Amino acid sequence: MLFHTMVGSNDIERSRRFYNAVLGVLGVPEPMINIAGSGHTRLFYPNQGGTNFIVTQPINDEPATVANGATVAFSCNSPEQVQQFHDVAVANGGTSIEDAPGPRASAMGTIHLAYVRDPDGNKLCGIHIPG
Repeated sequence: MLFHTMVGSNDIERSRRFYNAVLGVLGVPEPMINIAGSGHTRLFYPNQGGTNFIVTQPINDEPATVANGATVAFSCNSPEQVQQFHDVAVANGGTSIEDAPGPRASAMGTIHLAYVRDPDGNKLCGIHIPG
């Protein structure tokens, strides 16, 4: 259903370093760098499954802000990868938020979650759903 998910950045090079490290945990290659017709830089992180993750400088030249209530969740292969996603994010300028990484009871059974904010404040989640 989704083609891409995009978040804004006020410092595209800081975001590139952050996301290269964090998404590298998930096996995502470094981004394709795209210069929009407006001259703004975008980082395209490919996904074999079809939905790409994009980080962009806002093309309206306004500051990038976070979407209240929005979360971008990245699938992890194991509970250990959820923890690594969290730890690498924090080590690269992210901020741990909500409960500590780990198991949570849910309608889907026990899932493993870790929540962080990127350096621009975008809310990210590493999630593993067994099964």
